[in-house]
Amino acid sequence: MAESEHRAKRLRITRGEDDYMPGSIIEIELHNFMTFNHLKCKPGSRLNLVIGPNGSGKSSIVCAIALGLGGEPQLLGRATSVGAYVKRGEESGYVRITLRGNTKEEKITITRKMDTHNKSEWLFNGKVVPKKDVAGIIQRFNIQVNNLTQFLPQDRVCEFAKLTPVQLLEETEKAVGDPQLPILHRALVDKSHGIKSIERAVEKNGDTLDQLKALNVEQEKDVEHVRQRDELLKKVESMKKKLPWLKYDMKKAEYLEVKEKEKEAKKKLDEAANTLNDLKKPIEKQKLEKAKLDAKTKKYSTRINDNHKKRVELQETENRLGVQVQGKLKEMEDLRKQEESRQQRIARAKEELESAEFELQNLPAYEHPKDEIERLRAQILELEVSASQKRLMKSEIEKNISQKRNTLRQCSDRLKDMENTNTKLLQALKNSGTEKIFEAYHWLQEHRHEFKKEVYGPVLLEVNVSNRTHADYLEGHIPSYVWKSFITQDSHDRDIMVKNLGSFGVPVLNYVGGERRTNQHFELSEEVRAFGIYSRLDQIFDAPAAVKEVLTMQFGLEHSYIGSKVTDQKADEVSKLGILDFWTPDNHYRWSRSRYGGHISGSVEPVDRSRLLLCNLDAGEIDGLRSRKSELEESVSALEENCKSCQNELRLIEDEEAKLRKHREDILNTVQHEKRKRREMENRIDQRKKKLESMEREDDLDTVVAKLVDQAANFNIQRFHCAIEIKNLLLEAVSYRQSLTKNHMSSIEIEAKIRELEVNLKQHEKVALQASVQFEYCKKEVEDYLQQLSAAKKYAESIAMPTTIEELEAAIQDNISQANSILFLNHNVLEEYEHRQRQINIIARKLEADKHELRKCMAEVDELKGNWLPTLRKLVSQINETFSRNFQEMAVAGEVLLDEHDMDFDQFGILIKVKFRQSGQLQVLSAHHQSGGERSVSTILYLVSLQDLTNCPFRVVDEINQGMDPINERKMFQQLVRAASQTNTPQCFLLTPKLLPELEYSEACTILNIMNGPWIEQPSRAWSNGDSWGTLMNYVGESRC
Repeated sequence: MAESEHRAKRLRITRGEDDYMPGSIIEIELHNFMTFNHLKCKPGSRLNLVIGPNGSGKSSIVCAIALGLGGEPQLLGRATSVGAYVKRGEESGYVRITLRGNTKEEKITITRKMDTHNKSEWLFNGKVVPKKDVAGIIQRFNIQVNNLTQFLPQDRVCEFAKLTPVQLLEETEKAVGDPQLPILHRALVDKSHGIKSIERAVEKNGDTLDQLKALNVEQEKDVEHVRQRDELLKKVESMKKKLPWLKYDMKKAEYLEVKEKEKEAKKKLDEAANTLNDLKKPIEKQKLEKAKLDAKTKKYSTRINDNHKKRVELQETENRLGVQVQGKLKEMEDLRKQEESRQQRIARAKEELESAEFELQNLPAYEHPKDEIERLRAQILELEVSASQKRLMKSEIEKNISQKRNTLRQCSDRLKDMENTNTKLLQALKNSGTEKIFEAYHWLQEHRHEFKKEVYGPVLLEVNVSNRTHADYLEGHIPSYVWKSFITQDSHDRDIMVKNLGSFGVPVLNYVGGERRTNQHFELSEEVRAFGIYSRLDQIFDAPAAVKEVLTMQFGLEHSYIGSKVTDQKADEVSKLGILDFWTPDNHYRWSRSRYGGHISGSVEPVDRSRLLLCNLDAGEIDGLRSRKSELEESVSALEENCKSCQNELRLIEDEEAKLRKHREDILNTVQHEKRKRREMENRIDQRKKKLESMEREDDLDTVVAKLVDQAANFNIQRFHCAIEIKNLLLEAVSYRQSLTKNHMSSIEIEAKIRELEVNLKQHEKVALQASVQFEYCKKEVEDYLQQLSAAKKYAESIAMPTTIEELEAAIQDNISQANSILFLNHNVLEEYEHRQRQINIIARKLEADKHELRKCMAEVDELKGNWLPTLRKLVSQINETFSRNFQEMAVAGEVLLDEHDMDFDQFGILIKVKFRQSGQLQVLSAHHQSGGERSVSTILYLVSLQDLTNCPFRVVDEINQGMDPINERKMFQQLVRAASQTNTPQCFLLTPKLLPELEYSEACTILNIMNGPWIEQPSRAWSNGDSWGTLMNYVGESRC
């Protein structure tokens, strides 16, 4: 097709005069980003080796490139939010990436500002833009930070090795070759899924169609009989429809009767409506008049309330003035009495002042007991130090007690868990049919002291298997009755057990001793291990020696081996080694030799899941925990006694300290009392002096009395005015009250008339409502009868039948007889036949449409495959050629293959096969076949092989050389330098904490050494200015001086 011949080709990016390719990074600037306060670096156009110690910030540059070019935090494998990349202690930061445009002069600056609230702001050449604009610019240069073949950060190196062949093919298609490859691949995958779905539908519909057609052929004769009978019955039914004309006449008479009732009801309803209207008019008139009276009543009530408030206020004012007049009169009376005693009080005050001064002069001096207070302070301090030491000792003892109690609690919890585990195991035995296992177990625990030797049981509680799969093997090998058994080591003990446990239904086994083999050394030969056999049943569990010996001897555990999936595949060959019983994850193999013919027969049984054994149960741990618990309880008791003794000593010290403190407080209180006594006496003298001066300054009695007389006269005048106003308000209130009473009585009369009218109105409303309901009922009944009449007439007119009843009855009977003469077994045969015929038509149309769609899809797939597969094969061939050549130069071998799967396009993948030893074979790259260093070498050489085919401006690889040995690392570096020196090789960033000595560098290499620390500010300014090494050393010299 013309469209496929002119497919869009990926633009080939060529290097400019400045040796940079369009889209290459020419400058990186970071601010408050991860480990950096501020960083600005200018990478070279080819291979950039970013080196520095671990933790110096190499990976910070990788994160900055990814986030600054539109990547999400999740692809870095570190944090999931952008706010986590802001330097700790800062609120915000930014990443600024400068890309080379299509020309040397064109520079594209992309800035991403971020803060700790996970908000981002994008800038393009200094202007704020939405993220989709930045994504368009990045897509223009084919920058894919989410493609592991272009961008491989440190935390995702392991992900590259984990890529499946299918995923590796998808990533390679995106990174190199024709841009239509991933689009065509996805279209082929979708089309193939659609084709498979259509093919399944065609096959299923074809089978269904054949089955339905076969069934219909078998029922065609019965269907024909059913149709004849149905035609006769339909004719009979039609004849019976002569009766509707009679029914029509009846319905017409009923309709006319109902129509007359409707007219009568309509007349009554109109009369009731007119009566209601006549009654409502006088009620409305009375209500309007009552509303006017209510308004006047409300107005008079408001005026009366206002009048009352004014009278109350005036009355209060008059009372207050009267009180003030009485107060002035009393004050004048008091002044006359006070004047007589004032001279006496002055003389008495002088005598009191002289007495107080004399008492102050004769007050004895008090000596401060400083030495006694100092001695008490020293004794108190000494007791405080002693008490502090005791408290510290008590705190340490309490801390030790707390630790011991925590340990005791943990020990008790663990013991309880272990005992609960025993309960679960006993319950499992009970569920399996041993109803009285709990009684048997408890009897043994209560009577252990009666036995000569140790008694074990049930066996299930004594066995501990640490692996669930091994538990499946062991439980499948040993009979179920053994797990509920008890084991004794003495015949006398056995007899006691049998006598007392016989009623519980549990077996008792007696171990008689002998040579024990449980501690014998176990070792497998290399020949046996080659078949995947790695252990034996007697080696996979722990149990007391007697229990383990019984199980091993009785059931041949030392002859039953354990293998892996490999053993499953080589089961027939294992028997040749003499191993006649072994277990694999899926099966149990057993061979037996015939006693008569000597031939060997084998059996294979699937492995059942364990229902009794529980993992991680140590039978001997319970006794240890009980002993540990007793020791801890004794230790806690001893520590508590020490704590009580320490507490008693501390209490004695504190009591002595309290006595000394009380004695010192008594002395200090005495000192304060003496000081306070002198100060109070001085204050009393000052007060008496001020009182005497105040008495001498009092005004003349006549002047004060004259002022009080004038004030009382003014108050009386005000009282008179208040009385006049109260009288006027009382007259006004009487007038308002008369008007209010008159309006209120008129309103009551009108309200009584309204109630009478409303009662009459409600009675007529009930009559009107009944008339309305009757009218609606008649109206609906007329409509129903009219519809029935019309339907009956229409149906009767559509039937042409005999005119007489005799002819009609005879014709009906004749057709019924003919219909009854047709017999068949299945009454639903016609319905089934027609339903099946409809299904046949639907499925046939669907089948034809699916076949057409299948042919169309197959043609589209062939066309897409013709455009996609040859191009992909050529691309993989080119990658393989470069990859193989690179591996040969490193004295190893490798190849890249396209894994094809016919029409299963979602299974297509790229296989990387490598070998690092001359004697080995090429194996697919995986974590199971190669070491970490070998995977790193293979990964970097695969990325180098994409160099010539990649149309991307740069590639980032973070610490890919970690885990390589020096030889492979040196060879890998030479490959990188050689690839970087070729024409149109994209810019490359390789981050590593170290480089081998004496590596060969070329002009294409640029070293970016990360130097991060508190003393780097001055040297960094020298480097940022582009000056020489000498200038840098001058800065260093100045800083040292």
